[in-house]
Amino acid sequence: MTDTDSSDDIPTAGISTSEEAADKAKKVSSELYDLIGIKGKASNTGAGVTECGGKDPEKYFQIFHPWTFTPASADQLDGVMERLKEELPKHGWKVVDYGPDTSKNKNLSLTADNDAKKYSVKIAHFSKDNPPNLNLMVVSGCYQVPDGEKVERF
Repeated sequence: MTDTDSSDDIPTAGISTSEEAADKAKKVSSELYDLIGIKGKASNTGAGVTECGGKDPEKYFQIFHPWTFTPASADQLDGVMERLKEELPKHGWKVVDYGPDTSKNKNLSLTADNDAKKYSVKIAHFSKDNPPNLNLMVVSGCYQVPDGEKVERF
């Protein structure tokens, strides 16, 4: 589901209104929050709607939900990415990419897909930030609005 340029590569997520799909994205994010497994604070960002590759933007859309997790204390993030790499597959996620990113800080990054839920997540550990945090981007597959409905953008 990740890093695709063609709508053919984006899995179909089913039929839904934008609002219902956004609620599902928040639920997926909440499950990921629980898997992080340490005390901290999640940013209160809402989900957004984007176009779905080259498909008709009046009928098809994807949901994205970016958020940040900041632990109660910085040292709590030690080893969290390794633990997530092990825990995510136990909950239906397939880790498709893991390792340092290309930034000068070489932030540890993990990408995982959940084929059953039709969602993908990219998690980056910004260990050099003050305070250190996890940055998450949850992205859905391609939804189609029900007949007679339009894609709501927010």
